[in-house]
Amino acid sequence: MQLVVGRIGRPHGVRGDVTVEVRTDDPGLRFAVGNTLVTDPPERGPLVIEASRWHKDVLLLSLAGVTDRDRAEELRGTMLVIDSSQVEPSDDPDEFHDHQLIGLTVETVGGETVGEVGDVLHHGQDLLVVRRGGGREEALIPFVKALVPVVDLEGGRLVVDPPEGLL
Repeated sequence: MQLVVGRIGRPHGVRGDVTVEVRTDDPGLRFAVGNTLVTDPPERGPLVIEASRWHKDVLLLSLAGVTDRDRAEELRGTMLVIDSSQVEPSDDPDEFHDHQLIGLTVETVGGETVGEVGDVLHHGQDLLVVRRGGGREEALIPFVKALVPVVDLEGGRLVVDPPEGLL
């Protein structure tokens, strides 16, 4: 499974540098000079990092073969991905990667099947996107211990204790 670690944004300057919306906890590792980045869509890459620096809390990359603003603009919106096997497991038992949660069956504390985790959103607070009714409906559940007391990766499920009206 591929995991998004960044998204190329607007060009920066006239020499082909690009801004990157970072979506990884370890940008120093993922965006190190010399690394080759796989892209989505695949025909836009692979891209080799020639320089990496921070400018006012924005990551800027110089990429091999991208030498002007027009070429940088062509890459806007490109997702930078890695294979999930490249992600080290966390030592924290309450920390999960999105790819571990997507696809888990969602059950209530009473044992009723609610649906399946279809995505994880990160908007200030992590939200589980739960697909219900064969994917026709979606429910957003804040991913906090009080509402999601059990995450059973080996069992392929997580248990939710939603307040009245959430589902």
